[in-house]
Amino acid sequence: MKRPRTCPTAGHVTCPPDALSRAEVAARDMGLELCVLLLVLGGLPLQVTSAARSFSIDYTKNCFLKDGVPFRYISGSVHYFRIPPGYWKDRLLKMYMSGLNAVQVYVPWNYHEPLPGVYNFAGDRDLEGFLDLVAQLGLLVILRPGPYICAEWEMGGLPFWLLTQPDIVLRTTDPDFLQAVDKWLGVLLPKIKPRLYHNGGNIISVQVENEYGSYYACDYDYLRHLLHVFRTYLGEEILLFTTDGLKDPELRCGTIQGLYATVDFGPGVNMTQAFELQRLYEPRGPLVNSEYYTGWLDYWGEPHSTSSAEEVAQGLQKMLEMGANVNMYLFQGGTNFGYWSGADYKKIYNPVTTSYDYDAPLSEAGDPTAKVYAIRAVIGKFQELPAGPMPPPTPKFAYGYVSLPQRVNLLDILGLLSPAEPIHTPFPLTFEVMNQAHGFVLYRTLLPHDVLEPALLSVPNNGVHDLAYILLNGQYKGTLERDKVNGVKMTGRAGDILDFLVENMGRINFGANASDFKGLIHNVTLDSTTLKDWFIYPLAIDSAVAHAWPPVLSTSRGTTGPAFYTGTFKTPGINWDSYVKLPGWTKGQLWINGFNLGRFWPARGSQQTLFVPGLLLNSSAPNTITVLELQAAPEEPIVLFLDRPLFNRTRSSDTNDID
Repeated sequence: MKRPRTCPTAGHVTCPPDALSRAEVAARDMGLELCVLLLVLGGLPLQVTSAARSFSIDYTKNCFLKDGVPFRYISGSVHYFRIPPGYWKDRLLKMYMSGLNAVQVYVPWNYHEPLPGVYNFAGDRDLEGFLDLVAQLGLLVILRPGPYICAEWEMGGLPFWLLTQPDIVLRTTDPDFLQAVDKWLGVLLPKIKPRLYHNGGNIISVQVENEYGSYYACDYDYLRHLLHVFRTYLGEEILLFTTDGLKDPELRCGTIQGLYATVDFGPGVNMTQAFELQRLYEPRGPLVNSEYYTGWLDYWGEPHSTSSAEEVAQGLQKMLEMGANVNMYLFQGGTNFGYWSGADYKKIYNPVTTSYDYDAPLSEAGDPTAKVYAIRAVIGKFQELPAGPMPPPTPKFAYGYVSLPQRVNLLDILGLLSPAEPIHTPFPLTFEVMNQAHGFVLYRTLLPHDVLEPALLSVPNNGVHDLAYILLNGQYKGTLERDKVNGVKMTGRAGDILDFLVENMGRINFGANASDFKGLIHNVTLDSTTLKDWFIYPLAIDSAVAHAWPPVLSTSRGTTGPAFYTGTFKTPGINWDSYVKLPGWTKGQLWINGFNLGRFWPARGSQQTLFVPGLLLNSSAPNTITVLELQAAPEEPIVLFLDRPLFNRTRSSDTNDID
């Protein structure tokens, strides 16, 4: 009689009868026989051989060792900065009930140091509170503190204020960059050290930088510097690692001695071939996929990405049969509230949508999808699952139509939005020079002469970063858009007021080698004339909406150009999650009770609704909705609350990372 093959790392649960043979075939050429045997055969009760806690690599048996015992993690990525804190525990509990034994967590530098030397670890930025919740559920942590994280997050997690030094070279040994990095890590890493596994915490490994091999610089001295800093603050015991894609140049430039090299790839690749690439840089040690893609991100103007639950589950099973350690990116994506979404640069500028649903196992609202159950079934073949049911979805409610009757032109409340005196300068300045992190800046000048025949108003050399809404004497004339619309024709009279309302759509987080400055980054021309003598108004819209809203003004008329629309509604005594749709609106920003839900752009899609966490709603008093429409509002300004999200186009994602 055959004895059941069991996984000693997670409760001696029977594995698939053919798992050993398939794993042996796939892994033999990579020196993984011992690791697969230890992870798949097992069957005897395991005892920790030492009282000391430890997490390390066994290079002989090609395994992780946790307290001296072979260990394999099955992890999922979750972003505390994309989820309201009141929902953190719900999302983590669902991850635990899915069978995961670890979570992977990014730390965005710019979220915690908004200005030099100003640190924020409170409220929705309470990293330690989030890690406490993870520990309460018995989950381990794979921490990714950067300093660069990508994550489709504004500037890849690097703070905008680095660019106040225009010649800085990011992610290199540039002295100014290293000085800022060292100060930041000197604040962050001491918070992390007591939480390391060998110090009694639950952090088993820490990533240094992120996908550095995809960056042009290939500065090994930079990686060595980071390695030294991490070791100085965290000590010699903690496992430090890197993550890179499946191209040899990426692995070559992204790895150095002293950092364990891991790879990332999705279900559409030859997994044996993928891990063979890891073996070129780590001949011995555990196989690790640090980002197994369960879905993909969305860009404005492109279809919503989807992927098959069956394909994701099959890929996971294949890797587990090979004895690999897997982190699923993402397990829940969440939302790019406010202005936090980033952008990729793939020949042109591609901003990321507000929704970071990612077609992940847990939806943007944290609800279990078919992928959760498919993944859970696979994990159950390899390790014991927690007893009990999966927590249900959070309740949703369609609050219906809400009218927004109060309209105020943005230009009519310029003093409220920009209370300081405007900056007077001969030529336009960037956001960074003015210390404007996000949002909008208004640039104003006067036409220097009559323009009786249509003349081309433009910002040469693709100088609008990222959109500019053009107004002449308060009348909307059109929009310039980075990489897409370079100029508009216009006429006017000498002395007419010309305004450029410039929107930052998110600094590039991946794909570009140059710093992504925002605003009017080159001079403005009207045919052959360079326009001079500018008054610049940095706008603090969020502060005004949160503290001085609605403004006491009579309602203005019209539907075109930048304007605010405000209305209120009451719920039927509940504060359930919802989704808000903007029928007939074009592009802008939306706030509920002063909280910035993010950008909407239904005219471009594919995202048609914004997620509304119920925690933002008041169940016993009116709720205030404020919409900033930048181009054209509907004749009847209303919004519609639904109980489900809407996308107007979808596509299956292709995350094949091997050419």
